Amino acid sequence: MKSQKWILFIVILAIIAGSAALLAGLKKHPHLGKPGIRAEPIPGSLSMKLELPAGVLNYISTKVPEPAQVLGYLPKDSSYVERHYESADDGDWIEGTIVLMGTDRTSIHNADYCLRGQGLTPFTKSIVNIPIAGPEPYTLPVSEWKYSGTFQKPSGESVKENGVYVFWFVADGDETPDHLKMMEKLAIHVLKTGVMERWAYVSYSSECEPGQEDATFERMKKLIAASVPEFQLPPAKKI
Repeated sequence: MKSQKWILFIVILAIIAGSAALLAGLKKHPHLGKPGIRAEPIPGSLSMKLELPAGVLNYISTKVPEPAQVLGYLPKDSSYVERHYESADDGDWIEGTIVLMGTDRTSIHNADYCLRGQGLTPFTKSIVNIPIAGPEPYTLPVSEWKYSGTFQKPSGESVKENGVYVFWFVADGDETPDHLKMMEKLAIHVLKTGVMERWAYVSYSSECEPGQEDATFERMKKLIAASVPEFQLPPAKKI
């Protein structure tokens, strides 16, 4: 079984490597697919205007300006939006973000880099299905990671931080909760069609006390289920 997994991994790497030259050519002469999220073109730019819904359930939300580190890290043709949701009942908060790639696929990076770069270590990784309501209800598979980290205050006191990080990747008519699978899909689609799928990386995060991860995720599920129909296009119908 392990040998089969290694063979599959090597095949995927070969596919990705084999498409590198084509991807490089597309950077110079971009032929991008449509996003799987609602996005408005910005005249004269490959970047697009993104929005997360402002009013969801009982949450009061604020749009967060693009952080300086994000501006410096992401390729120039990336698109980004972040919104802070705070419960009107108890003050619990959830952060939502979307990163939409342009011609440079490095906009969509491995979630491990996001967390570990902030000093946070995932200790549980799961794939969970979230029901999405609407005219045509569907199930959205997402990655749910529980994480922890220890930080030192200026006073020298160490503080432990736990939380939940939920994310997935979506393109026109396609989605996956797995970064490697997304890269595989992107590479195969480019080789087959010459079109680079325009993937978006959607994430929600929230801090919590140790042991409260499951309860926190239940709150996050409700916000995700209510907000996704406002910005993400329904998946392609299975024939």
